[in-house]
Amino acid sequence: MSSPQDSIASAHDRAGERSRLRVAIVLTAFILLLEAAGGLYSNSLALLSDAGHVMTDLAGLLLCYAALALALRPATARKTYGWYRIEILAALVNGALLFALAVGIFLESVRRLQHPRTVLTLPMLRTAGLGLVVNVAAMTVLLRGRSNINLRGALIHVFGDTLSSVGVLLTGALIMATGWTGADAVMGMLIGVIIVVGALRLLRDAVDVLLEATPAGIELIRVADAISEIKGVRAVHDLHIWSITSGMPALSGHVVIEDGAEGSSDETLNRIKRMLHYRFSIGHSTLQIESPDYQEFGEIH
Repeated sequence: MSSPQDSIASAHDRAGERSRLRVAIVLTAFILLLEAAGGLYSNSLALLSDAGHVMTDLAGLLLCYAALALALRPATARKTYGWYRIEILAALVNGALLFALAVGIFLESVRRLQHPRTVLTLPMLRTAGLGLVVNVAAMTVLLRGRSNINLRGALIHVFGDTLSSVGVLLTGALIMATGWTGADAVMGMLIGVIIVVGALRLLRDAVDVLLEATPAGIELIRVADAISEIKGVRAVHDLHIWSITSGMPALSGHVVIEDGAEGSSDETLNRIKRMLHYRFSIGHSTLQIESPDYQEFGEIH
């Protein structure tokens, strides 16, 4: 069972994640205003499309922030784990937004190929360059909290913005050098593919949490073997490991102890819990201690 210190540390971590998200939100809002103004001035469809891209990402960041705020609410008698799972639901919505964004980019790329327009490349390059600098700053802030699934979703959003800025810069340089305005459409499609890959990864992680799959980086068999090696343990069964939310694994299982094992069953239990905490970083564990003669009642666990 987690200690009060663990709960305080977890709350502190979530507060830090919210602080990082606030910085990213402010920077993303600045990029949105910058690219919208720059796109209108330069008549750059690439910049205006990227501003729409940034607006979608800003909505995703705001969603992440709201989810983290809800996750900090205390547990209740009905919601005994609190609101941590709201982060996973937000990650699912984020993944859907990323897919919708990729579809929009593909459609816009086709339209650009069909109807090219004259673009003022110098203002376009200046705007995209400044946007790239700000995006890199936002990514640097979010990279510190990438162990959280929602911050990873936010990072994917900002990473997509950064790639878009690079794409706009390359597109502007190519148009300036060759006059071929279809370059921005090709770059848009490439960015769309990268965003789809990131969305698939985010959705996979969120679905794994909802299906209570064993967290990535933890092997069920290795944990079972480690418990069995504890002094006084004869066997372990009905072992389950899942995530309450990203970075918060939990475990439950039945442990059969030896007859006349050295020390009390409480001491054996504490040895197991210490091992789980220090070796596998599992702080939430519920273990049923059984004697070798214990007979399970039917299928009830």
